[in-house]
Amino acid sequence: MSFTVKKQIAALLLLLLAGREAAAFCGFYVSKADGTLKNKTSQVILVRDGDRNVITMYNDYQGNLRDFAMVVPVPVVLQKDDIRVVDQALFQRLNDYSQPRLVEYYDENPCMRVQYDKSEAMALSAPASAALEEAKRHGVRIEAKYLVGEYDILILSAKESSGLRTWLTRNGYRIPEGAGEVLEPYIKSNLKFFVAKVNEAEKKKLPGNFLRPIQISFRSPKFMLPIRLGMANADGDQDLVVYAFTRSGRVECTNYRTVAMPTGQQVPLFVQKDFSRFYGQTFARTWSREGKSVALLEYAWDVSPRNFMKCDPCVAAAPDPQDMVQAGVWWLNGQGDYENVLGGSVFFTRIHFRYNRASFPQDLLFQATPNQEAFQARYVITHPATGTLDCPERGNYLRTLTERRRTELRNLRVLTGTGPRDWAAAPEMGIPVEIQYARLSDKESQAGKEDRMLIWGLLGMGALLTVYGVRRNNDV
Repeated sequence: MSFTVKKQIAALLLLLLAGREAAAFCGFYVSKADGTLKNKTSQVILVRDGDRNVITMYNDYQGNLRDFAMVVPVPVVLQKDDIRVVDQALFQRLNDYSQPRLVEYYDENPCMRVQYDKSEAMALSAPASAALEEAKRHGVRIEAKYLVGEYDILILSAKESSGLRTWLTRNGYRIPEGAGEVLEPYIKSNLKFFVAKVNEAEKKKLPGNFLRPIQISFRSPKFMLPIRLGMANADGDQDLVVYAFTRSGRVECTNYRTVAMPTGQQVPLFVQKDFSRFYGQTFARTWSREGKSVALLEYAWDVSPRNFMKCDPCVAAAPDPQDMVQAGVWWLNGQGDYENVLGGSVFFTRIHFRYNRASFPQDLLFQATPNQEAFQARYVITHPATGTLDCPERGNYLRTLTERRRTELRNLRVLTGTGPRDWAAAPEMGIPVEIQYARLSDKESQAGKEDRMLIWGLLGMGALLTVYGVRRNNDV
């Protein structure tokens, strides 16, 4: 990747912290103890329209707040109005709304003609004068300083990566081995560095021990998300969930393939007991089958305020205009103009990455497309009919149920690579073992046995009639 492209990188996050492990954004962890903390899972909200970008970075750091710092290379010197904090619950609401879902339905009892149908889803502190002088000696310049919420914010520039590394190290942070070579291209690209550290006095004014997510806004012709720095001390694969908002349509990755997750398949009833396990296996198998260098689409929907059908089914409330404005969807901020709010067009995309050095040698490059086709990673379980099956239609129903169960097991094998025995599904129904994974009610099981007895009885009667007919013909 050329320096020209790197120079226009939208944002990059480097987390510097000590204490217990935490899941954060795409940077690397640094500890005042031994620098061995690892970055495993990340969440980020991207808002893009034209060349304007808003990036919100999730933070669930747990530990001594004095040991927390965040560094984000940005293309310009951010002004104070470009930086804000948001409610941490916003990420939970977006995740709950867009997460892969299990849909539950109930068969109609053919003998009762009653249908039960149901859908469910389940900052560095302001440095003293001595510190300022030390920064200058290492080619580090403080371009701006702000207090935003519970964070002290510095905007730094640096002449060389070694100077920045030395300055960070001398301020108590140990850089992971190999981080220097990853930092170097960004330093040479003349990026500024957004640095946030907790202001303890301001933090004491707020309830709880968590830190609110930080949101930054800037203009850049490139729609990018750097992830390479986050691999500097990575321990295996890392996960990144991107929630993206645009005016036009789906967000797609342009330098890696964007592939939709499998969706709509009927799966066995026992999946309901551990849907997280099922989806984790489905995701891992899809990621591996697609070659790992892939962006996996999990959700896409028009969430414009005027659109009242925002999911099918909805497992949680869709983001409302207040949520979207907080996420950075500035074009909905009508400042009291209700018609402007209702008239705004907003499309939401959820993309899941699992990345490592081998599969993702480049930072992520995105584009906003005009594609507004709705999509959700959705899997279906259907409960068998309840009640007495005492009508002629029961035979057809039980044969249909048996075939559906075969299909569900085939889907399970394709999606996860597992079978019923991997899920401790015991053979209890008196039908072939490959479809024995769910228990029918006693009445349904008895009805199935009666149907089999009837079939065998008819076959036996047919055989007797055939023998009788042959003998009679011989007598004649």
